[in-house]
Amino acid sequence: MTLRSAVAVARSLALGVLLMAAAAAILLYSDLGSRHRRPAADAARDDAPRRLNVALVQHASIPPLDDTLTGVVQALAARGYADGARIALRRYNAEGDVSTANAIAKEVTSADNDLIISISTVTLQTVANANRFATPPRRHVFGATSDPYGAGVGVNRENHADHPPYMTGIGSLPPIDEAFRMAKQLYPALKRVGLVWNPTEANSVAATTIARATCAALGLTLVEANAENASSAGEAVASVLSRGVDVLWISPDVTVQTAVDVIIGAATRARVPVFTSLPGNADKGALFDLGANYIAIGEVQGQLAADVLDGKSPAAIPVENVMPVRLSLNQQALSGLAARWRIPADLLERADVLIDASGSRHEKPVAPTAARPRS
Repeated sequence: MTLRSAVAVARSLALGVLLMAAAAAILLYSDLGSRHRRPAADAARDDAPRRLNVALVQHASIPPLDDTLTGVVQALAARGYADGARIALRRYNAEGDVSTANAIAKEVTSADNDLIISISTVTLQTVANANRFATPPRRHVFGATSDPYGAGVGVNRENHADHPPYMTGIGSLPPIDEAFRMAKQLYPALKRVGLVWNPTEANSVAATTIARATCAALGLTLVEANAENASSAGEAVASVLSRGVDVLWISPDVTVQTAVDVIIGAATRARVPVFTSLPGNADKGALFDLGANYIAIGEVQGQLAADVLDGKSPAAIPVENVMPVRLSLNQQALSGLAARWRIPADLLERADVLIDASGSRHEKPVAPTAARPRS
């Protein structure tokens, strides 16, 4: 190659480099505005609060637990924790199966949940037991449980502030003594009360213990039969009815509640009334329900959950009993009974829900929740 041709090639290369540099400069300049804007957008994304993961676990699809769930979700939304906004709500339901409940508990305590909300005693127990092996334990707020102090999860009955530091909640022990006294008011000759219950449920054990003491005080006999699952409840209620009871009582027992239609149907055929400590059963044919307003219970539980999501430590929240009482009466259930039961006027006036003799349902307007802990 001659000197002249080498110089020409060098000039061409230099020109190409200059053109490439100019093009790059133009591109950089045109992108300058967007590059100035990006850090602000990135900063806004960094400053945005992370969506919190909340697991909501219930044991079965029955009115008390469904109502509690409704109250929890309403209270969370009212505090700014609506699903899809500040929280991602993951719902789980064991549908009454304990093995499924244990599997769910293991899943929610090992997942990246910022909070677990449990509904029912069985769910409290399964989540609490699984949480002992989680690293770290997940924050846990429980509710819809009659006796958390006797559930074996480390909640002290004498000192309600003494409980695992990552867990808190509320108990809701129904007014069982009052329910039995009300039954005797409706039928003063009452002598024998039938009960089907599951001895493996801590809440049912607590309720049965109270019922035995109340019956002893009132001169009543409690006629018992056990049912450890819903399918055995039919045989158990037949056994109780065959022993000549005046009335059946359904305690706050999740297992038995799942078979409530079978129990009320058997009692109706035997011309024996039913009273319960759970809501929703007067609509199914029970004479009366005296128990909790579980929507209100759920709202209190939801407020506690919101406190924890706001940053309050569960260790700083004592486990108290909350019991907003609700009475439902069914005048239609008086028809066809073997004995003469009557509902006095003062109870008709007091009722939150009244099903009249024609089957029409009347419900008092629900006042804003004002539930407070009750020992």
